[in-house]
Amino acid sequence: MARPPRFSTDLLLDAAVALGAASGPAGVTMSAVAQETGAPSGSVYHRFPGRDALLAEVWLRTVERFQEGWLAAVDAETDALRAGRAAARHVVTWSRAHPRETTLLLYGAEDFGRSGWSDEHRARADRGGRRVRAALAALAAGLGADAPADRERVALAVIDLPLSVVRRPLRAGRPLPAHAERLAEECTAALLGQAPEPGADGPG
Repeated sequence: MARPPRFSTDLLLDAAVALGAASGPAGVTMSAVAQETGAPSGSVYHRFPGRDALLAEVWLRTVERFQEGWLAAVDAETDALRAGRAAARHVVTWSRAHPRETTLLLYGAEDFGRSGWSDEHRARADRGGRRVRAALAALAAGLGADAPADRERVALAVIDLPLSVVRRPLRAGRPLPAHAERLAEECTAALLGQAPEPGADGPG
């Protein structure tokens, strides 16, 4: 039975996430990843042909993992208002569990060099974006949000607003407060025109 590689793709990407969280996208370089892991530079280039590919994989792995959980949170609820609150809560809960990855998401694909990505990497990003937009459209329809401004409010309520709850403490290097999930839900519920359910406090 073959031994697993000493410097796996995930190990190298984990190092790249740590570098990006500490120094921003500029800190994610082939040489920095090699130094962080103790890997020969050849091992890094074996998995990523260049820095554009490394940046693409760091971003895509991070955003795809976030999207999977967010989409599952939305799909788990049949009531649109509950789904909206669950989506907002997931943003905070996931950020609490993955602070480094969330720090990367507070940048954006362009910060990670999307213009230099391969067609395959851009196609992956576009597929993820379409899935999120479809979920937002279904959520908006369930809430009766038909006008463009109303649909924009739904996106703000379930993505942008909860991200704003985590942005300040994460960028200051502080843990998220225990009430962050409830705060996100309360703000989202208010924006969607529905009071939050009682008893949904603390980390989840």
